Amino acid sequence: MKYQIQNIDEIDSPALVVYPHLVQQNIDRMKEIAVDVNRLRPHVKTHKMAEVVKMQMDNGIKKFKCATIAEAEMLGQAGAVSVLLSYQPVGPKVNRLAAIVEQFPQTNFACLVDDLAAAKNISRIFLSKNKTIEVWLDLNVGQNRTGIFADKRALDLLYFCNKLDGISPVGFHVYDGHIRDDNFEKRKKRSDECFLLVEKLLTKLKKSGHQIPKIVAGGSPTFNVHALRKNIDCSPGTCLFWDYGYQKMLPEQKFNWAALVISRIISKPSDHLLCVDLGHKSIAAENPFPRVHFINLPDAKQISQSEEHLVLEVGDNSKFQLGDVLYGVPIHICPTCSLYEKAIIVDENGWAKKEWKVIARDKKITI
Repeated sequence: MKYQIQNIDEIDSPALVVYPHLVQQNIDRMKEIAVDVNRLRPHVKTHKMAEVVKMQMDNGIKKFKCATIAEAEMLGQAGAVSVLLSYQPVGPKVNRLAAIVEQFPQTNFACLVDDLAAAKNISRIFLSKNKTIEVWLDLNVGQNRTGIFADKRALDLLYFCNKLDGISPVGFHVYDGHIRDDNFEKRKKRSDECFLLVEKLLTKLKKSGHQIPKIVAGGSPTFNVHALRKNIDCSPGTCLFWDYGYQKMLPEQKFNWAALVISRIISKPSDHLLCVDLGHKSIAAENPFPRVHFINLPDAKQISQSEEHLVLEVGDNSKFQLGDVLYGVPIHICPTCSLYEKAIIVDENGWAKKEWKVIARDKKITI
């Protein structure tokens, strides 16, 4: 098994383990899909690790997306050229973002906006600090989570933002995260239909003589759809580590599992049951079972879970011993990473000799 860890007896469980040589292969695949590395603005929400950011920067990636102020600070510390906070800041977040802009002048920070009042507040705070921040209009193209509808309302907001000091509208943020078909052609058809809304806005802007905004679109599911468009930046995130859920949903993208969870058998409560140390606190639990795919025990049925325990049903548990190690691929890697303070790093020869801090899992680093 290529994920086998040579010194596994030195690693306590549960643990998050990362294989950088497989991360590198995923970065190479990202660049292959995008064709032009300058079109990539990958999201850091999956890994939240400065070392992974550094790997991407070493591969020519200069632009990033993030979802939290802590992630923005991590990117500033790493020296990223361009950072888009893909979140509309409200309340204290606006002042925190302004503090980050002041602390890391070498990085160009931007944020999302989808509301007149929010735009006025961001403008007021940045103007009071004699600063200007770029804003991207968050367009709602069907997910109905955030964003302003991609119609006259979006254009009115764009014109409104153009009149405010302290902010500078530069682009459209188009996230179609609701499109998750496991068939590429169906996924492409639905994404294209959503993007028609954006194209209509661009046509109206062009006819009225306004500058055409930049566009960043999609996440991992529609990455290879938006990569086919011209003049569009792509922002995949999960593909850096990948997970079992996306591998089943997006088989054509061909990324590697680059992060696993390590678990051990801690009890055999009956002839057909095993209990492992992978509870809610150690694996993303928002999905129904299964929540993890065990590479070396793929047929085990997950039947119950609590804070520190996961119970598995197997045909005959006499084949297993307490302490046996299971290598698990999370169904959803992004929230799983947030459950760990650090990741154990495994080299291509299977030796785990160092750790990377999941630094942006915290709500606050210093700002």
